This record gives sequence, C-alpha cells and structure tokens, in this order.
Amino acid sequence: MPKSRGRRLKHGGKKPIRRSPVPVRISDLMIRDARRITSWQDPLQVETWASDFLGQAWYAAPMGGRDTEHHFCMEVAGQASSTPSPHGLAAVAALARIAGPKEAEMLAETIEILADSQPLPPWHSAEDPAWTPVKAWRAANVWDSERVLVVDYDGPHPHSLLAQVERTGGLWVGVLSAIEPGVADRWAELRADQEVPMPLAEQPVAEVLAELADALRTTDITWPRNDGDDYISYRALAWSRCRGYLVQEWTEPERLPETEIRRLVDDFAAATGQEDAATRSLAELFLSYGEDYIRSGPLAWSPDQVMLFLTDWLPRKGFLDAPQRAALPDTLREWVAFALRQRGLDDEWIAPVVQAVDDHLDVFHEAFDDKDAWGPAKQVTAALADLGVDLTDPEAVKQAISSLNARRLADNLAGQLEE
Repeated sequence: MPKSRGRRLKHGGKKPIRRSPVPVRISDLMIRDARRITSWQDPLQVETWASDFLGQAWYAAPMGGRDTEHHFCMEVAGQASSTPSPHGLAAVAALARIAGPKEAEMLAETIEILADSQPLPPWHSAEDPAWTPVKAWRAANVWDSERVLVVDYDGPHPHSLLAQVERTGGLWVGVLSAIEPGVADRWAELRADQEVPMPLAEQPVAEVLAELADALRTTDITWPRNDGDDYISYRALAWSRCRGYLVQEWTEPERLPETEIRRLVDDFAAATGQEDAATRSLAELFLSYGEDYIRSGPLAWSPDQVMLFLTDWLPRKGFLDAPQRAALPDTLREWVAFALRQRGLDDEWIAPVVQAVDDHLDVFHEAFDDKDAWGPAKQVTAALADLGVDLTDPEAVKQAISSLNARRLADNLAGQLEE
C-alpha cells in the first residue's frame, strides 16, 4: 500500500513541511499584556504602560511613516472588537488616555460599544483625565546648550514630567520621565555631582509646555530615531500633555541687524588689536554660523558647538583662503572668549570653550582637506577660487557660476555623445 502523504519515514521519503512563524505585531503583544492592567488603580501607571507600547510602534515604523500611531490604535481597537474581553477593552481605554485627537474619537466609540458587554477597568474615567499642570521650571547650563524642563501635575497621582533637551546641532530630547513631584526642591541635591552650573528657574506653564512640544516635534523627525528606552517609553505620554501647546508655525531664527553685525566685528577687532581682512572676515563667518546654527543666539558658543563647527560644518561647507586658514585657530579662540564675555560668562566657563578649539584642531585639518566630504556649495566655491574669481564681488561670482555651469553641461553632453 502507498504510504500516506506527509508521513515521516525512517529512511528518506517526504520531508516535513516547515512553516515560517507568523510575526507577532506590537498590537498583539499589547492586547495580551493588558490582562495585567485590568485590576490596576493608578491611571498614571496605566498611561505609562500604554505610552511604552505606542512608543515601540512609533520606533519600529519605517522612515516617513506618519500614520503609524493611528494604524496601531486601529489595530488594537479592531482586535478588541473582534474578540471582546475585559483586557481588550482595558487596552483600548488605556490608549484613549494618551492618543492624539485623530484617534481619540475612534477609541471613545470603541469603548462605548465594548462597555455594553465588558466591565470597565477601575482606573477608567469617561471624563478628562484631570491632570492639571500647576507649576513649571526651566534649567539651562551656563552656555544654554542644554536645558531641563520640569512640569508639576496635580490629579489622581501628583507627579512631575521631566525632559532633558539638547540644543547643540538642533533640538533633541534626550531624556523623558514621569517622576514623583518635588524636583524643584531637590534640584541642588540632584545636581550636586555636576560641575557645570545649571540653575533652575520657575517659568509660565504654557511657555514650558510649548517649548517641550517644539522639542518633541523636532526630535520625532530626526533620523535615526531616538532609541533611548526612556524616550520611547514616555514619548506618547509627554505628547498627550503638551500637544495642545504646540505652535504650528515653524519659526525662523531672528537675524541680527547689519548695524549690530558691524558693531560686533568692530568691537572684536578693537579688543584683539587685529584689524586685518582675514580676522574681520572670520568674525563675520563665526557670526553667520551662529545665527544659522546656534539656537540660543550667535554668541552662545559651547564646547560641543565648537566641536561641531570645526569637525563637521566647516569641513563640509566652509571655504577658507590661505590667510583665513592660517588665522583660524587664534581668531576662533579669541572669538569664543569675546562672544561669551558679551553674554556675561565668567572666565571659568569660557576656558572650556577655548580649550575645545585646541581639542578639535587636528580633526579639522584632516577633514578640511578631504575633498570627498565637501558639500556642493563648497565645491563650487573652491572651483571659483581656482579660476581666480574675486569671491567678494557678487557680479563676478554670478558670471563665473554661469560660465562654470555651461562648461559642465557641455562636458556632460560631450560625454553622452561619445557613448
């Protein structure tokens, strides 16, 4: 008799079929884990739990996935509705406490339907979660390159929302947390082991929450995504507290009036005793960079800002002629000291910024000569300089660029014809 299909033979025969495991979605894991929260009492604990799952979904999304959180909420609501259970309802209710307005209506409708046949968890309330921001503080280090934002909340479980924000090279929320209240009272103790001063000052609640929302928005669109466990876990919770304070318009940094630029360059030249063209042009370059890239103002240099300028921006985008390059180290040292004195810093906190120039000069020299790393604008500027174009003459630069572009177009066409 023929052997039955699929039977495993001792020697040879048909091999067993190996099926690939079905990938488990984060929404599946949330529904399963929701059994734990059905008996919890603390709404803050529940929000933190839901925020962690929503954060994992956000982090796992491909670049450009803008509706990831919406789809995640839809998945959870769909699963909870297809197989009604107390823990499925709890998962939906937990998400409803922190999800955005786009998802809130859908989740609320799902809760209303499921609650007809399933018990609501003890922490659920159909009313507003009743978290009331009562006080807020901002701390900034002496260079204003790092800030800590703190907001105290009253409600079922009083607590403080804390965010550490990096301001060098753009806004970046490095640390997020919800902790027991009283951070302001313990601030000196918490900072005891830190060398750099970072005084804490009370600020209007709306202002601090708007700043937090702006920093979260910028962090969210930065690639690669922030993979810190605390950011992923508390991101959705933080958004739920500050989303309503987000200023939708992107604000451009204010530019210094031309008269103020001339005054600063004149004062710097007088203070250093260097009136030559290379020194003055470098001072203008430092000011221009500061206006474009230093969020706290063109004079707010810090050790990290010096590092970025010397090892990243200047090698990629800056063009220096021979006199400027020779003058750069001393002029940059003098400029950061001059700029920080303008901001009222003590010499104790100017010294680390000056030292940063020496710390990164070797990397600068190596990177500056690496033509493969040059950006397009720097490549064009270098080509114009090689042609002997006066880079200070706008009309000469315009004509030279037109000629250069025409030459490159002709070369490309010639190459295509040869092929």
